[in-house]
Order: sequence, then C-alpha cells, then structure tokens
Amino acid sequence: MCGIFCSLRVGCCGDTDNIHGGPNNAVYHELSERLKVANAARGVPDAQGTHHVRVQGTWSGEAQAPPPSKTCGLAALDLEFFASELRLRGDEPIVQPHQQDGDVFCWNGEVFEGLDATYTAHSAMDDLPSLLGRIEGPYAFVYYHAESQKLYFARDPLGRRSLLIHKPSVFNPYFLLASVSVGDDQGYVMEELSTDGIFCLDVGQLCESKEITQHFDSSLTCIPRHVDQQILPFAKLGRVNTMLPPDAPPLVPSLDFAIVPRDLAIAIDHLIDHLDKSVMLRVQNIPGRTSSERGKAQVAVLFSGGIDSTMLAFLAHRHVPLDEPIDLLNVAFQNPRKIQVQTDGNIGAIPKREKKRQLKAGINGAVKGSTSYMVPDRVTGLQEVEEFKRICPGRTWNFVEVDVPYEESQAARATVEAIMFPGRTVMDLSLAMALYFASKGVGRVRISAVPDDYQPYTSTARVLLNGLGSDELLGGYGRHRTAYATRSWQGVIDELQLELDRIPTRNLGRDDRVISSHGKETRHPFLSLTVVSFLAGLPVHLKLDPRLELGLGDKMLLRLAAQKVGLLEASAGEAEKRGDLMIRTVSEP
Repeated sequence: MCGIFCSLRVGCCGDTDNIHGGPNNAVYHELSERLKVANAARGVPDAQGTHHVRVQGTWSGEAQAPPPSKTCGLAALDLEFFASELRLRGDEPIVQPHQQDGDVFCWNGEVFEGLDATYTAHSAMDDLPSLLGRIEGPYAFVYYHAESQKLYFARDPLGRRSLLIHKPSVFNPYFLLASVSVGDDQGYVMEELSTDGIFCLDVGQLCESKEITQHFDSSLTCIPRHVDQQILPFAKLGRVNTMLPPDAPPLVPSLDFAIVPRDLAIAIDHLIDHLDKSVMLRVQNIPGRTSSERGKAQVAVLFSGGIDSTMLAFLAHRHVPLDEPIDLLNVAFQNPRKIQVQTDGNIGAIPKREKKRQLKAGINGAVKGSTSYMVPDRVTGLQEVEEFKRICPGRTWNFVEVDVPYEESQAARATVEAIMFPGRTVMDLSLAMALYFASKGVGRVRISAVPDDYQPYTSTARVLLNGLGSDELLGGYGRHRTAYATRSWQGVIDELQLELDRIPTRNLGRDDRVISSHGKETRHPFLSLTVVSFLAGLPVHLKLDPRLELGLGDKMLLRLAAQKVGLLEASAGEAEKRGDLMIRTVSEP
C-alpha cells in the first residue's frame, strides 16, 4: 500500500536552478508540500522518495536545443513525482518512485493473479492495455515514459485504489494526481479518477503549446482497456448473465442440501472454491514481523457478524497459521437519542433547541456510565465468535469491541471529512466514520465469560478483509426484491447489472483513503475480478430467490455455501441493518 503524488506545472526551460519557478509559486509550493505529507501519512512508510523531471520545449518548433542566449522564457513543464510505501508484500522495502533510463513509475497496489512475466520495459507502450489486462488486483499507478514524453495513469477496473485528479484551471494552472487530498481546498478541484480506461497525457505536446490550461484536454486521451482479438481476463468487468430462469424455477424452502437442485449444488461448490482461493491469495505472504511482534495478528476482518464477513473470517482461518490470532473488528457508536430516551423517556414533544441542550448535557454528564454498545452488529458478532470457537478449534479469535463515544466521533469528524474528500454526503460520512475507527483498531477484548471482564487491545493487523461486493453481486439489497415485484426476473437481472456497473463509481476509493490513513490496507475477496466474473456469469436464480423470505432468498447462494462449510448460525440470516444507527449518530447536530 502506497501513497502517490504527481504534479505538472509550467516552468521556464532556462531556469534550471529553480524547479519551483513560474507563476503561482507560493500557492503551488505550499499545496504540494501538504499533499506530499498527506500521502506520506498513509501509514508509516517503509520507504519514500521524490523525483523531478523537466520537459523542455523546442526553439521555434525545431527539435534541436536553442542557443544559450535564447533559452530563458521558452516553455518548460516541471513534473514532480512522490511516493511512499508501506510494505505488505515481499521481503525487502522498495523505494519509490522507480526510475530507469529517464522513465519514472509510481505504483500503489497488489497483484494477486496473472502478470505476464515475458513483458519487459522495452516493450512498446501500445502493449500497456495488454499488460494490465492480464493482472488481477487493486492498483493505481503513474508512469512517465521519457522517450515519448507521455504520462500514463490509471486505476484498476473496479477502482479499488484511490487516485484523485485536478485538471489545470485559470485560477489553479497546474495538474495534480494524488492518492489522498488535504480535504476541501481552494487550491484544486479534486475528482475521483475514472476507471473507464488508461489515461495518457502528452506532456511533450502540452509543452509545445506553452499554455497548459487551454490545451490540456486536447493533450489528454483515454486508451481503451480491451484490445481486439486478445483474451484479457482482467481488462474489464464481466456482464451479468441475461438468461431468464424457467417459468417456475424450483424453490429451496430451507437450507437442506437433500433438496438442493443439482445445478445449484454445483454452483455452491464453485463459489466456495473461488472465494477460498481469493481469500488465500489475500492473507498469505504478508511480510514477517519482528521478534517482538510474533504471535500477534497480521490479518483482521471488518466484522459485523453478517454472512459476508463471517464467511471471509472462516476462510481466512483455513490459510492463516493456526498459532496466529485473527482480529475481528466490530464497531459500535454511542447513540445520544437512544440514551436520552432510556434515561428521560421520550422527549419528542420538547422544542428543538431545548432538546439539543438536553441531549448535549446528557452525553456530557452521568449518562456516560450507562451507555450500551450492544447494537445489532455487536450482538450478531458475538454470536458468530461463539460459532467460530466451536468449529475452528485451536484458533485465537480477538473480537475487538471498538466502542466510539459520541464526543470522540464528533471530534474525529473534521479529520474524516478531509480524508474522504471529495466524498461529502451524509452516507459517505457515516460509512467513512465506521471504517476510520475500525481500521484504527483501538478497543477492548473480553478475557473471560465474566461480565465486564475486558482488557484494552489495539490491533496490530495491517491487512483488513472487507466483505464489500457480496450484496451487489448476490442480490442482498431490498431493491432486488422490489425489482422482482415490479418486473419479475428480468427486473432483477437489470438491477444486478446496474449494481455491477456502479461498483467502480461508488465508494472503493473513499474506503481506501480512510483505511490507509491508519497504515492499513483493505482487501476485498468478493471483488476479485475472478470471483466477479464467476458470479456475474451464473444464472440469476442460482444467486438469489426473491420469492423466499428475507434471510434465505437474499444472497441465497452464499447462505447455502456458508451452511455447507459448517456456519449454521451465519447461514440462517441476519436482520437488515445497513448502518442506520450509525448514520443517525454521526449526523447528530
């Protein structure tokens, strides 16, 4: 996991001693330093570095260098590259940016599958889509090709790693790429970089134009990821299977394998195999710790006790050494409204201003001592830990109860808003707050069955498994039932395709920025492009059945898979929570 920062701005080709020369020097220099600090802070980097490149224009349109008396005032563009690294693969730290023969490369990502080893640095740049289409994993990169004077940058097709872009404007005439911003700032207009293709900025052409704001868009192209007549398994997302089921596909009224149709039984086995391999690739080969850290967790699961996170934790158990604990990070927020009702009764009839005053007074007073964090996610999480203890003997499960008081969540709000930027909705904030405190990993663990017998605990795991993607791929949302009610199976197919299309534009970049702020890396086994392709290709009636009750028909295939591996509690279904409690908490005045 790394932080990337790249900038391009106008300089003067004769000004070789001042790489920061040119217009708006003070504003740009101050902003670039802040952005480098922010990107270095994606954890404690094992290695980091900066590299500068100056691209000079030609004199009177000629290729040869101008005479010394004519150099000052000619167009030049200054490129700055910065990268920090938190080593989560390999045996030795690697200093970035990488440099070779004038080329510069900054990489933030992992390769879990693929990678054509025959590709070399001397291959033509036209082969770049072919190379990227053969690797599977989360990534964002910036690559400057010196010979062609072109800058290439992209994210993986699902957008699992953050990369933000600011295009030059009249008021801010410079180009920026960064893994994370410094929040809302007048110095830029940051956006999530699209995952539609591989972007190429012709720096040489832009330099010749001598005016980057006006000519920027004409110098930027988007290269398609897919290459005709080539099989590239990871170039793009698979399409949802459009085959309609039989008029009356057989119902599976219970989680009883004796009545599961053969085609569904085969799909269950294949899902277990695909998901098991995806988890294995994401929890193995994490760099070893120092002697003082041995015996501590290297892998954690963002754990709600729901079917998704429970399945991932169980599969991680198969591949993490048995003498190594697995941390289960479970977040609960203090809810001031709930506390007030419990202590003073319903105050709904009190005027709004007085209600706010009483809420604040209650939180800051003796109510603290009676706060309960037994929210639905905590209850289901504790239930699943007991199931793990029964079916996974020998494993230490650290169920980390991350309890967030109202004052602490409000104190962190400005920090989280800056990290998640350009996300700015209430939903963005609610989900980002949960990830922020979960990835921080500071809580407590129970040390016995005696009530209130806890000890403080801080998770040492730097790899966090996230169950994101299962609802979108397996029909876990209420809108899938609504689609069936209005348009039958065709409506469900269309809705699942919309879910798949929306994944790259929703929240993966935001989640990456938030989690990495604590030096942790999130990995999404359900969003392996191999798993995505498999699930997208299955007939719709093998994945879900809206005719069945909630807790069975939604994500039916995953529930049956959990049942088969022995997760009886998890497969039985859980209430639809969707973070409503958290949303109310973080949006309190």
